[in-house]
Amino acid sequence: MAARKTGVRRPLAATLALAAGVAGGLVAGAPQAQAAPPGGKDVTAVLFEWEYASVAKACTDQLGPDGYGAVQVSPPQERLQGEAWWAAYQPVSYKIGTRLGDRSAFKNMVDTCHSAGVKVVADAVINHMTNASGTGSAGSRFTKYDYPGTYSRFDMDNCQASISNYQDRWNTQNCELGGLADLDTGEEYVRGRIATYLNDLLSLGVDGFRVDAAKHIPVDDLKNIKSRLNKQDVYWKQETLYGANEAVSPSEYTAVGDAQEFRYAWDLKRVFNDEKLAYLKNYGEGWGYMPGSKSSVFVTNHDTERHGQSLNYKDGAKYTLAHVFMLALPYGSPDVHSGYEFSNNDAGSPDGGHVKACYNDGWKCQHAWPEIKSMVKFRNAAHGKGMTNWWDNGNDAIAFGRGDKAYVVINHEGHAVNRTFQTSLAAGTYCDVQGRRTVNVNGSGQFTASVAPDTALALHVGARKC
Repeated sequence: MAARKTGVRRPLAATLALAAGVAGGLVAGAPQAQAAPPGGKDVTAVLFEWEYASVAKACTDQLGPDGYGAVQVSPPQERLQGEAWWAAYQPVSYKIGTRLGDRSAFKNMVDTCHSAGVKVVADAVINHMTNASGTGSAGSRFTKYDYPGTYSRFDMDNCQASISNYQDRWNTQNCELGGLADLDTGEEYVRGRIATYLNDLLSLGVDGFRVDAAKHIPVDDLKNIKSRLNKQDVYWKQETLYGANEAVSPSEYTAVGDAQEFRYAWDLKRVFNDEKLAYLKNYGEGWGYMPGSKSSVFVTNHDTERHGQSLNYKDGAKYTLAHVFMLALPYGSPDVHSGYEFSNNDAGSPDGGHVKACYNDGWKCQHAWPEIKSMVKFRNAAHGKGMTNWWDNGNDAIAFGRGDKAYVVINHEGHAVNRTFQTSLAAGTYCDVQGRRTVNVNGSGQFTASVAPDTALALHVGARKC
């Protein structure tokens, strides 16, 4: 859900966004997860509010062929009715049935994506229920604290007031986020009920979970829930917003699984807007972030793009180049957000989530942008190789390699960069997957090129011909 700024009152939609991603915990001895979906390909396409039939088609036509390791899909559980995107983060029951598809559509999507070589990560909303009453997307009647067949008032935390103090752990993890009915995840029944839901998704073939609002769930509770799953090595990443001097730290969650490193996106926006790309030489742990092996990173997500905390599709070349940098950098497990145009921050996806074609009806399809998708195979080719041969001009032009597997140049200057670059690549002919041109690397690992303003050049061993 949405990010929070201390002392700022947010509209309901923003608060809901927050709720969807800030809960989680650590426990000594918890299973350690790698910062990558199952398998060697660590880039996840986040198809935000896409219907499941459209996700299935994308897996076959785009994600599999383009080298994505996983697709993350929007919450499948029964939700609050309505077109607003944040309705997906107000669960009514754990039936699979939303505007995006029913159980059959979900299962078909998982099977189709697997056939295309793409794992499936489900957004799991397990911290809370709704802040309303009515009928859910699958027909279930409910009131805020009573969800017949799923939960009653006795399954909710005793603090039935909104979170008011992020410097207090108990308040952060026991009170209500945006007025959403907060589940008592310390209760045996609640833990078991959540695990039953997650196991149901696993039975349908789901490969991993993005745990929404993880920061608002105590670590011991998450450990207990995860211990009940039928697949203990399931990929597990948690939405964990960083807040200076807050009682709950995202780093706690790395003992349960991966944690989303929000500072990565926030700082990229600042650097690309107001600072120098040369500062990015030690981006990651060198900036005080969590270990890359346990961090999930992104340029933007559905919350941050709506609330101005990160770059978004409206930022043009800066947005594109930030993705090139993220996918080239050997830090974290990258998510590529793929959503839709919006002027109203609450607006849900077009046409009920049905994607007739990319770039129509407001669908942005960032996962398929040539500059972005070409870097997915770049990253796969460079897997396991650290950064080498860094170069910068002291300002907004940088270049670096990934050992003998890949090399990238990013020019955010207002003029072309013309020079000879030193790489560790073997001599030969390569295809610049950004500009679709041939580049010759000599026996000393050097090549000479001109890189136009606000563009990139990228070479890797998997692309020797254009």
